[in-house]
Amino acid sequence: MKLTVLTENIAGGNFLAEHGLSYLIQHDDKTILFDTGHTDVFRVNAERLAINLDKEVDQIVLSHGHWDHGNGLKYIENKPLLTHPASFMKRFRKRDQTNLGLCLSQSKIQFRFDVTVSAKPVQITERILFLGEIPRTNEFEAQTTAFVDENGQDDFVPDDSALVFIQNNELVVVTGCSHSGICNICEYAKKSTGIEQIKAVIGGFHLKRNDTQTQETINYFKRENIATILPSHCTDLPALAAFQPIFQTQFVKTGQIFQF
Repeated sequence: MKLTVLTENIAGGNFLAEHGLSYLIQHDDKTILFDTGHTDVFRVNAERLAINLDKEVDQIVLSHGHWDHGNGLKYIENKPLLTHPASFMKRFRKRDQTNLGLCLSQSKIQFRFDVTVSAKPVQITERILFLGEIPRTNEFEAQTTAFVDENGQDDFVPDDSALVFIQNNELVVVTGCSHSGICNICEYAKKSTGIEQIKAVIGGFHLKRNDTQTQETINYFKRENIATILPSHCTDLPALAAFQPIFQTQFVKTGQIFQF
């Protein structure tokens, strides 16, 4: 399995960066564009890596309907797109009512792409799984939210999902933002595949501080004996600093290529 970082918060080498996430993942003769960031940075970086996204991408997967993961959809089209049905809702920050949702409406996205929505897991190939809606089962994740929907109700981002890749009877979990909780995601990945061993986890963990949630997450990863932990995007420095001495984590930067 090969994962190329097209958009991330931190720039690597001669590559651009922005607040957002986009990974190009190749596995099982399938090339998946996982999220698109919020501008054309993913396309610019792909070109610098001599990647032709229009020719090479077989499938787009949108992890959830936030601007920094899906507004880049303006810069690509005519591909199958898989996401949760709630990804198209209107949503806002509580503190200032700024828009968090996608700039393209659901009708425009359906015009540009061959859209499949599912709250249940979807088997993309025999060894690639879209998890759909993540059950919130533990007591330390996804307990509060800074977001509201268009009706003023708390938005716990029910559409937040992830991809799971199976290799040598182990799992690689790729997440966009983990609003549903990275440990919840990992547990659902195990349950959905019937495979207990997680080899690697990469993506946004949505941890902001070295607090109880971060410490519980560290304890979970230690118990699970996961070999590679790569927190990125919405994982802030205090949480990253807590991870580093235990898991020897590194910054995930644009242009990097990971082989799992």
